[in-house]
Amino acid sequence: MADEILASYWTVSGLTEPAVGREWSLFGWLDRCREAATAGFVGLGLWHADIEHMLESRSLAELSKVFADAGLSCFEAEFLTDFFADPVDPARAESDRRRRLLFDTASAFGAHHIKVGNLLGRPRELDRVTEAFAELCEDAAVNTDAKVAYEFMPFDANVRSLDAALRLVEGAAQPNGGLAIDTWHMAKLGIDPAELRRLPPQYLAWVELSDGQLADMPDLGYETLNHRKLPGEGEFDMAGYVAAVRAAGYRGPWGVEVISAEQRGLPIDAEFRRAFETTAAVLRDNQGDQ
Repeated sequence: MADEILASYWTVSGLTEPAVGREWSLFGWLDRCREAATAGFVGLGLWHADIEHMLESRSLAELSKVFADAGLSCFEAEFLTDFFADPVDPARAESDRRRRLLFDTASAFGAHHIKVGNLLGRPRELDRVTEAFAELCEDAAVNTDAKVAYEFMPFDANVRSLDAALRLVEGAAQPNGGLAIDTWHMAKLGIDPAELRRLPPQYLAWVELSDGQLADMPDLGYETLNHRKLPGEGEFDMAGYVAAVRAAGYRGPWGVEVISAEQRGLPIDAEFRRAFETTAAVLRDNQGDQ
């Protein structure tokens, strides 16, 4: 049976300006859903800024109906950060507001997962992050059936290794809490595919594919937001990463998250078609024993 693939938000957002400007898409929601279904995706992701923009004129119920009517079923909501900040910190107030938005969105769509992490690289004791992650998962469970997937990355001041990531999710010990494994971040952190084979399957909440060059550009943040490659079109060991998470027991849908200026400049149909075809080819060529 063919693997199910979801198009993460930035892969098919069109001419947006991630982290530096307008983050909501100029592509209509109906058009995105139709293109996703036509290309072969089972679902889509939405970034918090795009959700907020669309809610200015529509309800979550209306947005989720368009999604379902297009034949889509797998949904990703992102991104929550600063959930581990102190209650008196203004960043925590904004995080709590966004938390509610993402919980409500996940509930309306029957989301597969909500992505969380430390995008801004705020330093915090790992024990406190772990405690806050457990609290977040408990809160999520009251509001939605979605998993809470912690995405660790080079910009995270607290969780920058597989050991630290495992300490986080094992310490939190929540049935709905796990890790989001992004091959871009794994490669840029220097995590060899073989290391992922030791991940307990219950903590493999989400896996998304992205390719790129092995050597870092001078500005890794700029590279991350503008120079990723579609799966199979870069230098990463995509076959190794896919084989490793399969061997670890991952059997869920796959995401493709390619944050790329080149990808964003494509027409909407080409964005969806190329993202699906390249991702499907990598997965098809690396089926393994399932």
